Amino acid sequence: MAVDYTKYNTSTGVQSQEQIDAGLRAHMIRIFNYMAVALTITGAIAYFASQSQTFLQQMFDYRTGQPTTLFMIVAFCPLVPWLGYFFGLHRKSVTMANVIFWGYATCMGLSMFSIFLVYTNASIARAFFISAAVFAGMSFFGYTTKRDLTKMGSFLIMAMWAVFLSSIVNMIFFKSSTFDLISSAVWGLVFVGLTAYGVQAFKNMYHHVAGDKKAEKIASFEGALFLYITFINIFMTILRLMGDRR
Repeated sequence: MAVDYTKYNTSTGVQSQEQIDAGLRAHMIRIFNYMAVALTITGAIAYFASQSQTFLQQMFDYRTGQPTTLFMIVAFCPLVPWLGYFFGLHRKSVTMANVIFWGYATCMGLSMFSIFLVYTNASIARAFFISAAVFAGMSFFGYTTKRDLTKMGSFLIMAMWAVFLSSIVNMIFFKSSTFDLISSAVWGLVFVGLTAYGVQAFKNMYHHVAGDKKAEKIASFEGALFLYITFINIFMTILRLMGDRR
């Protein structure tokens, strides 16, 4: 990703390197803060939903134990704010970016309630801390490396779609548990790489939006959403591969 490092300031037309660096640090901290708050919201909603008998009674048929129609709606509700993001609605205003980002974190929390029913609390905590360590390491690499990760990011996005489509084919036709395990591991590795790519991409993006408060704010939500998604996928992969079931 080519970056224009032209010094910019709305009042003077020139910005010192110190001002650029300070603005960049504030921008990245804002991204990580949004992401951290979103993860907290997701985790809290997932946990309290899993402890609510009223909610669980709506999710499962008490006679058969099978998921209800409402369960399927909850499982796919993150698609609603995601479609808003996909169609670029977040770029129309800061308010819309807020709604899409926090709406996605909330819907994801509802859809993830079942992990507290399937896995032990200890293994969920272990998977979270391992994910946090991996995420922090890759974020540091993406922020500090001088290597352009654009080509790697493009390759990883293609790999993500390849794994996704092959997993659907396996689920429908072959139902191979071995392939499912391998694809899960590859899926997680893809998002590990995308973390470094995303941090570098949104770090570079700052130089294109600096000075425009609206653009900076929207870019912060966009970066936080991207990194939130990479963290969730790393976490779910580690939990699936290493988690202890109840």
